[in-house]
Amino acid sequence: MNATGSMGIAGTVRPCCRLLVAQLFPECPCHQRRVAAAAFFFPRCPHDRRRVSKCPRAPALSLAPQRRSAASLVRAALAPARDEAAVSDTRRLSTAAGPVPGVDRAFERIFVQGLAAVEPLVIERVAEKERMLVVEEKRNVEEVEEEQRAEVAKAREVSESEKEAWRLLKNAVVEYCGSPVGTVAATDPAAEALNYDQVFIRDFVPSALAFLLKGETEIVRNFLLYTLQLQSWEKTVDCYSPGQGLMPASFKVRSVPLDVSKDEVEEMLDPDFGESAIGRVAPVDSGLWWIILLRAYGKITGDYTLQERVDVQTGIKLILNLCLSDGFDMFPTLLVTDGSCMIDRRMGIHGHPLEIQALFYCALRCSREMIVVNDGSKSLLRAINNRLSALSFHIREYYWVDMKKINEIYRYKTEEYSQDAINKFNIYPEQIPGWLVDWVPEKGGYFIGNLQPAHMDFRFFSLGNLWAIVSSLATPRQAEGILDLIEEKWDDLVGNMPLKICYPALEYEEWRIITGSDPKNTPWSYHNGGSWPTLLWQFTSACIKMGRPELARKAITIAENQLSNDKWPEYYDTPTGRFIGKQSRLYQTWTIAGFLASKLLLENPEMASILTFEEDLELLEGCACSLIKSPRTQCSRRAAKSHVLH
Repeated sequence: MNATGSMGIAGTVRPCCRLLVAQLFPECPCHQRRVAAAAFFFPRCPHDRRRVSKCPRAPALSLAPQRRSAASLVRAALAPARDEAAVSDTRRLSTAAGPVPGVDRAFERIFVQGLAAVEPLVIERVAEKERMLVVEEKRNVEEVEEEQRAEVAKAREVSESEKEAWRLLKNAVVEYCGSPVGTVAATDPAAEALNYDQVFIRDFVPSALAFLLKGETEIVRNFLLYTLQLQSWEKTVDCYSPGQGLMPASFKVRSVPLDVSKDEVEEMLDPDFGESAIGRVAPVDSGLWWIILLRAYGKITGDYTLQERVDVQTGIKLILNLCLSDGFDMFPTLLVTDGSCMIDRRMGIHGHPLEIQALFYCALRCSREMIVVNDGSKSLLRAINNRLSALSFHIREYYWVDMKKINEIYRYKTEEYSQDAINKFNIYPEQIPGWLVDWVPEKGGYFIGNLQPAHMDFRFFSLGNLWAIVSSLATPRQAEGILDLIEEKWDDLVGNMPLKICYPALEYEEWRIITGSDPKNTPWSYHNGGSWPTLLWQFTSACIKMGRPELARKAITIAENQLSNDKWPEYYDTPTGRFIGKQSRLYQTWTIAGFLASKLLLENPEMASILTFEEDLELLEGCACSLIKSPRTQCSRRAAKSHVLH
């Protein structure tokens, strides 16, 4: 090694030595012991003319060497040792880790790499104790911060409104044979029960979500299995039975006396498939909600064995067979009557309402994940894929409106007869309502409520638009547009209580013709423009998926300040939701559960994935249309893909 290299090593070794000596003799005022120690461990070259300062206040020992002395020291330290004596001398100079004869090892050890017969050079630092103290102090700070976060979370959990909500939700639980199976629709002691003492499929979904997010899974599992048993029950209205896959709208636990003893009773489940409902309408959405909840249960619990059971697989297939059965329709949307979903009264949604289409799309995607692939299910899975691609294109292309689209409709030509017609549904521009022109903002848009030949329902329906976001029925750009519109029209759609079930309300002659002068669906009440707090959890899921939780948080803050004081009503009236609904039940369970589910989702936004889907480009590939050589065949998958990529 040359002199320059030796100086480099010496320059790096000596400052450490000074620190070690200072640590060994901190109390010596004149530094005599420091000097002696330095001379012993690091002997000064006779040619070094610099002296150690004798000032009592000298801050440190100065041992700056000349070039020659440094080279000599390093050569001595790095020279190969030929005998034990040489090794001992080297150790005495280098402070090696091994035992050094005659040297007090009161300090930590230093190793220098390159010694042949000496142990390799490493430092066990003097400051190790200080470092450990720093680490311990940091750990203590982190523990204190963690305790503070836990206290904040605990304080939030026991806030009065949520504490009351959980108490009310647990009081609404219904048991069957000693096991929880659902929650009643409402527990208002001041109102006649009617059917509000039953467990509704759609009403229980927010309750199930709240329980799942809280870690209470038994009630959800029981609900799924018992309602599945009801699917096979005989259902008849005027000697006519609907399809076998129909799920009930609700059920009730009844106690009936045993035949042998009137004193003893047994419990039974009494389902309602619509034969007792107002209007005698079959609940199309019940089976769709059941499939959506089944997937959510599996994703949050990891219990996929439930989905794989033979009876559960059969139940899924029966629901899908009912929905995918051939009919007279030319469109991939489901054709239903008025009152077959959450809006269960006459409100002009017969035909192809958006709410049913969005839930249908989501249920198809859930089923696609859960169906066990085998020879018997391949044809069903193929039908699901074909329907998904066709349905997504249809909704994205024909239901979407923004300012640009409305201007196109305004300029439509009518009575077009060709396969290349632009106005495929023969929509007359005069159908564009006056309120729409000034209401739709420049930024944003939404899916209309319904579409049929020569008819577009331009009302904004919240549930359908929110589930279009959650299920990715909407493209990412359309999903952003829906939330942009809600934010822009906050006073109209949220106001004093979130969220409008539809906007605007039917009024005057339109109300009389479409609702049949329904006294419960008067303008800005109930389904006709009322504000429903249970929509909060669906709004929260959509906002989390799109990375905009602040909108959901703002809406929840509005509701939290009022719901508890108003005794958790079912809905609110007036254009801004200022009044409790004139026929609204109090202590409505899905109002309570929707609020709790929203709070839990905001606390754990990653849990929204149990409901949401991302865009699946595989659905847009491999279409069989390319195999058909006919000019009459138009591929919806390629068009749907263009909506995502462009």
